[in-house]
Amino acid sequence: MEMASTCSNGSSLTWFFRDKGFDDKSIHEMFRKCKRLEGLQRERASENWSYLKSVGIQERKLPCVISKCPKILTLGLNEKLIPMVECLSTLATRPHDVASAITKFPHILSHSLEEKLCPLLAFLQALGISEKQLGKIILLNPRLISYSIESKLTEIVQFLAGLGLSGDGMIGKVLVKHPFIMGYSVDKRLRPTSEFLKSVGLTELNLQTVVMNFPEVLCRDVNKILQPNLAYLKRCGFQDRQIAVMVTGYPPILIKSIRNSLEPRIKFLVDIMGRTIDEAAAYPNFFQHSLKKTLESRHRLLKQKKVDCSLNEMLDCNEKKFLLKFGLLEVSS
Repeated sequence: MEMASTCSNGSSLTWFFRDKGFDDKSIHEMFRKCKRLEGLQRERASENWSYLKSVGIQERKLPCVISKCPKILTLGLNEKLIPMVECLSTLATRPHDVASAITKFPHILSHSLEEKLCPLLAFLQALGISEKQLGKIILLNPRLISYSIESKLTEIVQFLAGLGLSGDGMIGKVLVKHPFIMGYSVDKRLRPTSEFLKSVGLTELNLQTVVMNFPEVLCRDVNKILQPNLAYLKRCGFQDRQIAVMVTGYPPILIKSIRNSLEPRIKFLVDIMGRTIDEAAAYPNFFQHSLKKTLESRHRLLKQKKVDCSLNEMLDCNEKKFLLKFGLLEVSS
């Protein structure tokens, strides 16, 4: 008798899924992934589905959310889903933050509020992260809830402290700037990258500056991204000491696309502007500026006016200041 009711539950649930737009392959995959579905009443599934819609997850995205974590449909609405969503809502700064976090990482709803989310919030607060920033970090990278505080997050904090970022709230600032850093392995990614940056000539202080300003550089693969960019800069003729200065001044130079970003700018600098690469080495933020919107338009205006100036003078100001500085804007009296 019990077996028959389980089967009828299963088939009634299958119809529920079909009705919601799932194909047979994904239905089969969900039953395989989550054994709890077998005893699930259609009413519970329907109730949870409606609740997820009510918190702002678009109906067209719901099948994808449930496919990733079918367990959500089996959780108690009042015991698990509502308390977790309400807690996440207190961390949100914008109306769709919570729905967006659930869509990114549906498993956040299957974790325990008391055993996972509260300890995570306490751990981050102890690093000097404000309540407002806590929400930003967790809702931007909801996968954080699944990491172990003892074995993973503590190791990353100790690694950052080992780089000399042990001053007041420094580690917290790094995590706020790039919450995804906490998903990487210290041994496989963060340490090798920091060693590579030192080998390029960065001092301990330079490295701290890079990590504080652009922590994502630390998360990139040395062999796939950093090394090829370094090799390209050397081929262009930059000296080792210039490269160390450029990486410190504008760290993304090591992670920007060579073909789409670095090469077009260097070509423009040398072939069109008639300047040397030494000028870019002295002003690394040159690589930050938009080729079309800033470099080409300002170069054209200066050429028309026959104005000679350094890259720094040309670029280190907003559009209005640039036009005023070189007398290209009529100032109304």
